[in-house]
Amino acid sequence: MTHLLSGDDLCLLRGDRCLFRRVQFALNPGELLTVEGPNGSGKTSLLRGIAGLLEFEAGDVSWDGRSVTDDHQSFRSNLVWLAHRIGFKEELNLIENLQFESALRAASLDKLQPAIDRLGLSRLTDLPLRYLSAGQQRRVALARMLLSDARLWMMDEPYTNLDHAGQTLVGELIAEHLAGGGLCVVASHHAVALDAPTSRVTLQ
Repeated sequence: MTHLLSGDDLCLLRGDRCLFRRVQFALNPGELLTVEGPNGSGKTSLLRGIAGLLEFEAGDVSWDGRSVTDDHQSFRSNLVWLAHRIGFKEELNLIENLQFESALRAASLDKLQPAIDRLGLSRLTDLPLRYLSAGQQRRVALARMLLSDARLWMMDEPYTNLDHAGQTLVGELIAEHLAGGGLCVVASHHAVALDAPTSRVTLQ
């Protein structure tokens, strides 16, 4: 059976240390992969490797039955990334940042105002991003994901800097994305318990 996203026998070294080996996973539309493990176990590195930002020492990642190394650009057009650093320009406000992002990737600005409203950002649209709190900036990064047409969401510690309401919202957004046929890979210290088919990779 061909899975939409799969990893086979993945291995990654950091210097003389093996972060992980023989990692395997397979996802289809509507499914969630959680990556768990203590600090330093390689959770972020695994996500970066899946996204093609790091090279694995062994193994392969496939998208729709084809190795992502055969066509990185096509694969990356199908994913959107939520990282520790949100990657926005601090001197621009959130509207300007999201409009700039939409010019770089497939995104629908028709979704812009609904996303801003959904994430509780309506009163902050005129402020340069540097004046927003870490949690507010995290919500802007979530808005970027909502604007994207990417099928695959890659989320590294998505609950970081968010209060309880924000963490609950993250769970709702992931669940809605999966229900719409999307896929999601989440690395998190928080338990991710959603009513969706879930696979787990545990790193030591």
